[in-house]
Amino acid sequence: MEELLAPLEALIGIHSTADRPGELHRALGLVLDLLGPGFEIRRFESGGKPSALVTHPDRPGRPRVILNAHLDVVPGTPDQFRAHRDGDRLYGRGAHDMKAAALVLATVFRELAGRLPYPIALQLVTDEEMGGFDGTGHQLEAGVRGDFVIIGEQSGLRVVTESKGLVRARLIAPGQAAHAAYPWLGSNALLTLMSAIEKLLGRYPLPTAEAWATTVNVARIETTNEAVNQVPADATAWLDIRCPPEDTDFAARSPAQIEAHLRQVTGSTVEVLVEAVGTPHRADPDSAGVRALREAIQTVGHPGSLLRKHGAADSRFYFPLGIDAVIFGPTGDGQHGPSEYLEISSLRPYHDALSAFLQSTSLFDTPGAPSPTAPRPPRP
Repeated sequence: MEELLAPLEALIGIHSTADRPGELHRALGLVLDLLGPGFEIRRFESGGKPSALVTHPDRPGRPRVILNAHLDVVPGTPDQFRAHRDGDRLYGRGAHDMKAAALVLATVFRELAGRLPYPIALQLVTDEEMGGFDGTGHQLEAGVRGDFVIIGEQSGLRVVTESKGLVRARLIAPGQAAHAAYPWLGSNALLTLMSAIEKLLGRYPLPTAEAWATTVNVARIETTNEAVNQVPADATAWLDIRCPPEDTDFAARSPAQIEAHLRQVTGSTVEVLVEAVGTPHRADPDSAGVRALREAIQTVGHPGSLLRKHGAADSRFYFPLGIDAVIFGPTGDGQHGPSEYLEISSLRPYHDALSAFLQSTSLFDTPGAPSPTAPRPPRP
């Protein structure tokens, strides 16, 4: 799909990070321009994050399939926003996560939305890296629904039917300032915080290899103290916790319940603040949608194997609504890292598998509509 490389390089060149709302709008506009005229675009905005739901006017009604893509990326160095090719690899921030997949999804939608005998939708969001509440979450709160959802996150042409939940929390340690020469006159908040972190990592040790277990990433430790010769009076740790559905200390728990659990683990010397909770995600591997997608992948020469992902995705917003959502994306590596890349040769089978899936004659013979009163994902 060489014709997509030029717009992909342009899209990678847009610094669509959470702190640049103008660039988020630019990224969304580029993909909508790629679609061309003739489509209905329903625009949304929440928390300064724009999103859109695109449908075909000749195919009204609830979409049988929603193709979901996020256009935001994590921060990177300036050179990462200049795409460059090395053989079959295209390097750049968002090449793999997930701007290439977004353009393929948009292309497939443009080609088929008006030809299929049922309605489909293209869901474009710009806040997945920040939790998804102002994109996919916001659209679902506004009433958007579908029967089956494909999230274009990276999967190496495999089908992800299960992914971990997400908890973002802070540990806040109090202290008392004093002269560093007289530490017994103060209370070092950093030491208090480090002790709490040690207890937490003792309960959830860092795996030395891939493991389907709860993990805790200490993303940042900070203090307002700026003097070397002063005992810190405050300290904060930022945590990213990923949990499988089997961990009942986190899964299906409210923010208050998770805070209580973390306080029990870390001790009473620190305050715990849970800022976001994302449910784990599961889709029925035997559902009509999953079976049809796997069969379509096999027609383009790939096994269509199932996969569990440790990272969370916007599929988790559909899970509490009883809507099967899977992750299916092209091949690459290094997402969120300094050498993120896409394998260009995976774009053609990705495109063709999506097209074959949408045109499957056995797809959704008896589509099931989830209850409109199903619970929504928790929002902090």
